[in-house]
Amino acid sequence: MEVERVQAIVSSSLAKDNTPLEFVRPEDEQPAITTFHGPIPDIPVIDINHPDQDHIIHLVANASRDWGIFQVVNHGIPFDLIQKLQQVGKEFFDLPQEEKEVYAKPPGALTLEGYGSKIGEDVNGKKNWADHLFHKIWPASCINHQFWPKNPPSYRAVNEEYAQEVRKVVDKLFKWLSTGLGLEADVLKQGVGGEEIEYLMKINYYPPCPRPDLTLGVTSHTDLSAMTVLVPNEVPGLQVFKDGHWIDAKYIPGALIIHIGDQIEILSNGKYKAVLHRTTVDKEKTRMSWPVFLEPPGEFVVGPLPQLVDPQLPPKYKPKKFKDYSYCKFHKLPQY
Repeated sequence: MEVERVQAIVSSSLAKDNTPLEFVRPEDEQPAITTFHGPIPDIPVIDINHPDQDHIIHLVANASRDWGIFQVVNHGIPFDLIQKLQQVGKEFFDLPQEEKEVYAKPPGALTLEGYGSKIGEDVNGKKNWADHLFHKIWPASCINHQFWPKNPPSYRAVNEEYAQEVRKVVDKLFKWLSTGLGLEADVLKQGVGGEEIEYLMKINYYPPCPRPDLTLGVTSHTDLSAMTVLVPNEVPGLQVFKDGHWIDAKYIPGALIIHIGDQIEILSNGKYKAVLHRTTVDKEKTRMSWPVFLEPPGEFVVGPLPQLVDPQLPPKYKPKKFKDYSYCKFHKLPQY
């Protein structure tokens, strides 16, 4: 095993009641110092089964402009399916370490897929208090079952069913986001790949941490996706940067948390904002989350939509192949 997994070092560090130095964030990132505890507005919660479609469009567009994140309820994905998704993910991370390593991301691989502990570069050389599993769940042509756990046995069926259900919600969200910009309903979806959009599942696993005040599960970032649809477990941890403050996201059982990602911000020429967010960890409990990242194919070029550019509103972003955008983002290079 080339990389020491966070889950594997937890027992030893808990016994010492300390966190290894490589996980301790600089003071300006430490959650104990930087989390806002005053009166705060809640992240918008939208009932997407509301009978008035115009009302939904208005709420979705406003949340995407002002927050870049919102929660959706009454979305149509059965609650028991969400519970199954969580259960099979938890069962994978409960497997013996050597069994999880069978699915490890191959050294030097260009893909994100597989079991791992590190993504991209950290400017301070620090590590995140997290392990993860990535694999694509749609379209069928880009699925590599090499990275899908065979244990628990129901893992594949549950993820296949979830992929079908989440696609229905995503199609509605794209239509509402598009209409909210005054565009035809299919414009945004087509602008990030249409039916070729790739659905990348990630399971985040944040074990208990002896010093959650000093470390982060994931440092502050925007998602490079077009949109992210996230299922959390009941342990709080997601924080959003709003009006100069880091604020906690409320846990709503069964809700989906929708992040606007970089590609929709680019397409909308900045009208919709990619949300800056991070994840804290807990001293006693394991936090887990199941984001699905909706990404254009690597060769697909994303740039500001012509309908949203004019002499008064020139393009704020350069059109770029998604694979090149991703490379720059992961390697902390400017997007020029």
